[in-house]
Amino acid sequence: MFSGIVEEAATVVALEKEKENLHITMKCSFVNELKIDQSISHNGVCLTVVKKTDDTYTVTAIKETLDKTNLGKLVPGSKVNLERSSRLDGRLDGHMVQGHVDQIAVCTDVTEADGSWYFTFEYEPTQDDYMTVEKGSVSVNGVSLTVVNSKEKSFQVAIIPYTYEYTNFHQIKKGTIVNIEFDILGKYIAKIVKQQLGK
Repeated sequence: MFSGIVEEAATVVALEKEKENLHITMKCSFVNELKIDQSISHNGVCLTVVKKTDDTYTVTAIKETLDKTNLGKLVPGSKVNLERSSRLDGRLDGHMVQGHVDQIAVCTDVTEADGSWYFTFEYEPTQDDYMTVEKGSVSVNGVSLTVVNSKEKSFQVAIIPYTYEYTNFHQIKKGTIVNIEFDILGKYIAKIVKQQLGK
């Protein structure tokens, strides 16, 4: 479980394809604190540390993950938002994020607003009928954000300068594909409503 509070935008240093899997090697400031088998959120995707060196670590993404997220589009030098799993004895500063990306979305607009930025994302609703709600929570590339201007197939988020600088939001532009995870409580409610209407 994660909170959507990104610790660092780390750098991809190597990519290695092995059959349908992709081994992603990253460089970040807290490599020495990581352990093999540890779960880390990468652009909102929960992946397991499988290898370590003194200054890098490696995770593996399977075909399912590559097909449904933006991790397959990484290249050496890409910035990836990292968050280690939440501690039960700490504050939940964002919202409950599972690290299970629901689908991808496309950035359709970036507007500067006197020191902050509004990012607009569009997505194709799935058969699960997941959605955003005004002032609700959504995770974009692993960042916990508040929804504004919620529509049937799109939503906006407002990004403050700190988030813009310290996550990979500064690399997102029109046409960029991002990972989104809808609010877990909203997903359960949507499923319950769908089941009740189906009876």
